[in-house]
This record gives sequence, structure tokens and C-alpha cells, in this order.
Amino acid sequence: MGKTEKELREDICEIGRYVWQKGWVAANDGNISIRLDESRVLCTPTGVCKGLMHSDDLIICDMKGNKIAGAKERTTEIAMHLLIYSMRPDIQAVVHAHPPVATGYATAGRALNQALLPEVIIGLGCVPLAEYGLPGTPALTEGMLPYIPKYDAILMANHGAVCYGVDVFQAFHRMETVEHYGRIALVAELLGGPTVLPRTEVDKLFDSRTRYGVKARAGAVAGCPVVAEDASGSARIQVTREELITLVEQVIRAGGNM
Repeated sequence: MGKTEKELREDICEIGRYVWQKGWVAANDGNISIRLDESRVLCTPTGVCKGLMHSDDLIICDMKGNKIAGAKERTTEIAMHLLIYSMRPDIQAVVHAHPPVATGYATAGRALNQALLPEVIIGLGCVPLAEYGLPGTPALTEGMLPYIPKYDAILMANHGAVCYGVDVFQAFHRMETVEHYGRIALVAELLGGPTVLPRTEVDKLFDSRTRYGVKARAGAVAGCPVVAEDASGSARIQVTREELITLVEQVIRAGGNM
């Protein structure tokens, strides 16, 4: 039996507190939505800290982004949510945030696309990078168009990340996986570079998806994930031993706050 609107409002506020407590958003950053039905979306308001929201702060919009109900104004990035819903009938919730390490990759112009972790390959395939678009304008979604049908998590250049799922908790967990992947990838680079899995092992992981109840997305973009045979030219971060120790300590401390 489906949840009531009251319960879905409470779910959004709960996820808002999670992303805020984890440091994935600051001030009024980020936005969250849930598809109520074929014609309505419940979403976070603009100008409100996601860790301090109340259920009556939330807005209901139609599928064109027009406000139907709510005292506040809807998120200025509602078009991104509506595009995902229109392209993915299977998706019922969207979470957009700025998790620091994953967003660091996005601002460096780098996707999280190397075949490093079995759990990420099985669950997400990889996390591609969409081209930058001005927030709050149609340009924000243009770079996402090739990836939405094929992936469940996307980095947004110079902006953040967006994840989506069958409910708001799955969308949140996918964001958690993206940031965890980013932290591990960063530490691997600081330690001299990751060991990327070969194509044969990646194929085995893809073949195992059905055992884990993961539905494969059709027509994934070539080169995502990047396998060992294609990774020889990957960039490396050059640091001194002292810088390495400091950076790893910072990543570990950040993890303690999550």
C-alpha cells in the first residue's frame, strides 16, 4: 500500500536532514522531490535550509513546474526534476546535493567513471559528468539529456550531483554511494593511482546484476565505466608525502562527520 502525502512530506524532510547533517549541502543548497502521481510533484521550497524544513514548507507543482499548493516558492531547479520524471517513468524521487568530494571531481571536469568498486559497477555502472549549465535555466538540463535514460546518478560540472530512484530513500542511498566512491577514488589517486578492473571482470559484474536485483539500463555510454585496458592515460595527482598524509587525514575526518 502506497504512502500518504503526509508520510511522503515527512520522508522529504527526513532526507533533507540527512543530506544537511552529512555536509552535502550548505545554507539553502540542494533540492528534493517525490512524484505524487502522473500530474503532481512534491518538492522542497527555495531559500530554506534542507536540515530545518517542516512538512508544511513543501510545495506541490504540476508537471510543467507551476505551483499548485504551498505557501513558499518551489525550488528554482524544478525543471531538472521534471525532466528526469518525464524521461524515466520508473523514477519516483530525485535528490540533488553538493557532496564535497564528488562535487570536487565535477568541478575538476572529471567523471567518477573508472571501474574501481564492484558495488558501484553493479549498482550504478558509473557516474558520468554532464556539461555545465546555468542553474535555474534550461541550460542546466541540456547536458544531462544523454545520461538520464542510461544512468541513475550524474555529476553536474561545476555544480554537484543528482541521483534518483524508486523512492526518496533509494535516491539518497545512491547519492551516498556516489560520495563514498569519490572519497575512495581520491584516496587511491593520492596513493599513486587506482588499480582499474579489466573488461573481463567488469563484464562479470554486469552479468551478476540480476542476482542482486539490479535492473540494467540499456544503451550505456561507451567508456563508462573506464576499464583497465582504457585507463593507461588517466591523470594522476602528484603530491609530496607530507601533503599526502594531510589530505588523507582530512578525508578520514570528513568521513567521521558523515
